[in-house]
Amino acid sequence: MHLSLDRLANVTGFGMTAGADGYLYRPTQVEEFHQILALAQQTGRQISLRGSGRSYGDANIGSESILLDITRFNRILDFDPTTGLIYCEAGVTLEQLWRYTLESGFWPPVVSGTMFPTLGGALGMNLHGKNAFKAGPIGNHVTEIEVLFPNGNQETLTPEHPLFHQVISTAGLLGIILRVKLKMKRISSGDLRVLPISIPNWDGQFRVFEQEREQADYMVSWIDCFGRGKSAGRGLFHAGYYTVDPSPNPITLRPEHQDLPDTILTYFPKSIVWRFLKKLNNRPGMSFVNWAKYTSSRILGNGRPHPQSLVGFSFLLDYVPNWRLAYGSSGFIQYQTFVPAEHAPRVFARQLELQQAAKLESFLGVMKRHIPDNFLFSHAVDGYSLALDFKITERNKDAVWRLAHQMNELVLLAGGRFYLAKDSTLTPEHFAQSIGMDALETYAKLKTTLDPQAILTSDLAKRLHLDPRA
Repeated sequence: MHLSLDRLANVTGFGMTAGADGYLYRPTQVEEFHQILALAQQTGRQISLRGSGRSYGDANIGSESILLDITRFNRILDFDPTTGLIYCEAGVTLEQLWRYTLESGFWPPVVSGTMFPTLGGALGMNLHGKNAFKAGPIGNHVTEIEVLFPNGNQETLTPEHPLFHQVISTAGLLGIILRVKLKMKRISSGDLRVLPISIPNWDGQFRVFEQEREQADYMVSWIDCFGRGKSAGRGLFHAGYYTVDPSPNPITLRPEHQDLPDTILTYFPKSIVWRFLKKLNNRPGMSFVNWAKYTSSRILGNGRPHPQSLVGFSFLLDYVPNWRLAYGSSGFIQYQTFVPAEHAPRVFARQLELQQAAKLESFLGVMKRHIPDNFLFSHAVDGYSLALDFKITERNKDAVWRLAHQMNELVLLAGGRFYLAKDSTLTPEHFAQSIGMDALETYAKLKTTLDPQAILTSDLAKRLHLDPRA
């Protein structure tokens, strides 16, 4: 194996604001991973790990590095339909998981808003979902990982092994996850009972999350970031509850029941919807869209539960193909902060005030509830997260970064944290303050032992001073 110019490729983060050229390799066998490590050592190149490219910023790209794409390393090796334990390669996606296990009555224990992330990428970032307040991140549900370390060792780690909670969550900078054993969630129906509640302000948002926390299985709320004054924090809350189907072979567990439709109103193909969204993807247009969504939420279905498929409820980001193109050629960033419960009302309200003062309102706001975990680079707190989408243009980029740093200061003063899968704007100082010096010192010692030549990197690692070479 050798480096050649025909391997050169340009890749971007999902938000399209960061990109890099590198030497792209897509291994299919474990032996190829070892060969790529040897190639990096021989040539002095570093390796950047990449799954399906769903991290929004620069976590899955590496300038002039070897880009190790795991998407072809995607075989399901074993599944026990009595226990729900599945054993698979790291390139398997969340979609592959649910399609393989659903008819046996199992669902992934944690999923993101899209079904396309790989398991390796999901564990590198320790992905969370709408059930984070109960289930925590996906790492909580893994029983075993097989890891190839840059020092040449290949080890099998269980939750009892000290490296387990350190490899998971550290953005692919300590080792290459090769295979995963994951405990799936047993279900008897592919439908949820979903309760929508229109919420008038921030007080209502936090109140309903705490009210539904014990009985709900999933919770999420859309926030209108253009709401002001007494309407600040208004939005639409959804709680999802598992349902029971006593029939032996429920129709709701069949893939055809779960598949998202490819048309709107029967005839209109979703594949071109992003072109229409693009015309509204500006401040006046999105102000109107947010207003219309909130206004309709007060009338249509408010407080009335309805059935919805697990796929339909879970993967909202997959309803419109190529929706990110609606943001235009300069792309967008997603900015997500995690704040302890006692400080979240004040911090989130102030974040929206700063956006409105700068006339840089997020076009989409999403709020979730979380619990702490024991992973080294944990983003979670006993509190709430707020995810925000900002359109980037040549004119506003510097202003958006300044706004993000202002909002960071609020989060840090409250003891909050950040999520590397969605980060584009953190400074090394802000990341260090959020994660704590103990975690950073532990990471540095592990990096020296497990990756003594600092082979594993990314543009995010360089930006946050997590790469010793940088």
